[in-house]
Formats: sequence, C-alpha cells, structure tokens
Amino acid sequence: MKKTTDELLKALNNTMHIDTYLKENSESMINADVSYYLNEKIKEKNITKSKVIKNSELNEIYGYQILSGKRKASRDKLICICIGAGFDLDETNEILKIALFSPLFPKLKRDSIIILGIQNQEPVWKINESLFDYKLETLS
Repeated sequence: MKKTTDELLKALNNTMHIDTYLKENSESMINADVSYYLNEKIKEKNITKSKVIKNSELNEIYGYQILSGKRKASRDKLICICIGAGFDLDETNEILKIALFSPLFPKLKRDSIIILGIQNQEPVWKINESLFDYKLETLS
C-alpha cells in the first residue's frame, strides 16, 4: 500500500540509512517522468492529446514534444497543458512537483490569479487576460 507524503516524511526522519528508506518505501515513490504522468492523467480524463494541446494554446508541435518527453516544458507551459487538460489544482501542483517546479502558491499575486482561473475552469486565454490586466507576465 502506498504511503502518504506525511508518512514518508516520518519514515525518512526515523531512518538512519537512505538505502534502507528507499528500499522500504519504493512502492510509494514517484518513479514516473513528467510526460508519463501527464499522459496517464490525460487518459484518466478521457481527453485526446490534440484537444489538450489546442486548449493549452501552445504550438502544436511543441505541445506534442512535451507530451512525448522530447522537450522539457517550462513551469508556465506545464500549467497551460494542465489547464488544457482540465486538471484541478491538486493535479496541476502534483505535475509541477514531479517536474521539480514550485507548486502554485496563493501568496503570490500571479499564482493567485492562475489558481482562481483553474478553480473556475477558465481557459488559458481568460487567465492570460486577467494576468495582463494586472500587468503580470502571461502564461503564453
């Protein structure tokens, strides 16, 4: 059975050797790369890759390269793909963490606008419009 993040942290704090910790908790560790995880979540949502890329407002070739793992996406491009796929905030933050980016953080004005857009299921263009209105960098 997979352990929660809190359970893993507790186990990590109680270990003397990293080898032991990694062996005992291997089932709970994330072993997927970003493109694998994105594709699995997209399958779960039952949405096509072409629809995700169209909704993300990314260049089609670039979008497919991100989903295939041929290109590493920036934080903003990953957020666009998550929005395009209809991911909720938790799913988006999980993908950002797997990609080693900071999750969306409500203490940052720009991230707050993006969070609200995701929660309201707004398209990328609408979130970009809000960011632009506040003189903040748009996602794309």
